[in-house]
Order: sequence, then C-alpha cells, then structure tokens
Amino acid sequence: MISVDHLAVSYGSPSRPTRVVNDVSFSVGANETFGLIGESGCGKSTILGALAGRNTHWTGHITIDGETIGAKRTRAQLALQQMVFQDPFGSLHPRHTIGRILLEPLEIHGLDDRQTRVEAVLRDVGLPVSFRYRFPHQLSGGQRQRVAIARALILKPRILLLDEPTSALDVSIQAEILNLLKDLRQRENLTFILVSHDMAVIAHLCDRVAVMQNGVFVETVTKTQILNGEVTHPYTRVLMDGSRGYTARKPAADLQISAEAQG
Repeated sequence: MISVDHLAVSYGSPSRPTRVVNDVSFSVGANETFGLIGESGCGKSTILGALAGRNTHWTGHITIDGETIGAKRTRAQLALQQMVFQDPFGSLHPRHTIGRILLEPLEIHGLDDRQTRVEAVLRDVGLPVSFRYRFPHQLSGGQRQRVAIARALILKPRILLLDEPTSALDVSIQAEILNLLKDLRQRENLTFILVSHDMAVIAHLCDRVAVMQNGVFVETVTKTQILNGEVTHPYTRVLMDGSRGYTARKPAADLQISAEAQG
C-alpha cells in the first residue's frame, strides 16, 4: 500500500538546510499497522507530513497504492490518506459544531449525502448522532479524539496517518481509543502508520515498527520481537526500558545512603 524510498526532508534556507529526515526507506502492506517510534524531534512527524502532502520540501520516491506521489497532489490522492493529530482540542475548530467540522471535508471534496455521512461516521466511532450539535469544549478529551478520527474517516480513506493519537489522553481513555482504531482497521480494511514515543502503545497496535533516531532508522522489528525483547540496537532497548516505567523500590545502596543522611 505504501512504499517510501530514500526519503529526505530538510528545513531552513537552501544555502544552509537542516536535514531532519535522512535517506529513510520502508514499505507498508495493505491492512498493516506500521509504527514509527523515537524521541521528540527525531523526524517521525516529518515523515507523516511528507506522506500526507503537508510537507512538500522532500526528495526521494513515494508510492501510494501503486501510484507515484509528487509534491503536488490531486484531491483524490489527498483523500486516499487522512491524518489524526496529537491534540484532540487544538485540531478541532473551537467555534464550529461537531457537525460543521465533519461537513467541511465533504464540501471541499464535493461529496453528496452529507448529513447521512455525518451521522454514519459518528456511529462508527461510538458517538451519539446528537453530538453533531455540540461544540468541542462540550466534549471530553476522548470524545474529541473520536471526532478527529471521524473527520479522518468521513472521506473513506484507505490509509490513516496517526500522529501520537493517544498521548494527550488519560491512560484509561488511551486504551479505548487504541481499541477503537484496531476495530476500525479490521472493519474498514485500513492501513495505519502510527507515530509514538511509547513502546507499549506501539506493541498494542503495530505489526512492525521502525525505531528512529536523529532522522534515520536504526532498527526495524516486529511486534513479536518487541514482546520477546529480541531487539539488537541499544537505543531500542532504552525505549523499551523507558516504557516499563519506574520501580518504587529503592536499591539497597540508596537506602543505606538515606539512612546515613538521616543519622
């Protein structure tokens, strides 16, 4: 479904460009979820921007569903893949109702049966049809992210580009959104690219994951390899250790130092 060869993205002036993504290549099969993980600033979201057409300053070769994609896209090419952003409040217009937010993509692409489509997509993401009359500030964070997913789905894309879709949500709500995305992928035969800095989120949803550091891929592993700890690059191990959290138990040496300090 997606093929990326020798993708490079630079920012800044032509005389002194800053390379953010450097010679990245990967492919994603139909109905697969491919993950991109790494620390902030490593280039994950920049790759999504190039795929989505938001960033036109790239070199390399991108193929979507067998069609070569350039810097300029047709409406059909743009509709084929849609993006879900990190902040479910900042990505929704605060003065538009949910219904108006969902109608806008349909108007831009000249699609008919708009009211029916709005009602159907709200049901698809588990929201009552009556929510179309509400404003974003009247919804919880998880409900707002469901609206953002509905907006991405309303054009019937084949690919969703997910940029940290759960990082701004409470942990209990994160699981609901991840399970919703998993169900939608199976039901609609969607292909996902998921950007995250959390290895636990990646392992829950992704089939394969590319570990990214300083604009390059340092390792590409499967979900099974992650769960079994079968990774080779030191940076991948650092990310896995970070996702396990902290232990509440202090090392014996620290306890001894604390006792001496109190004494």
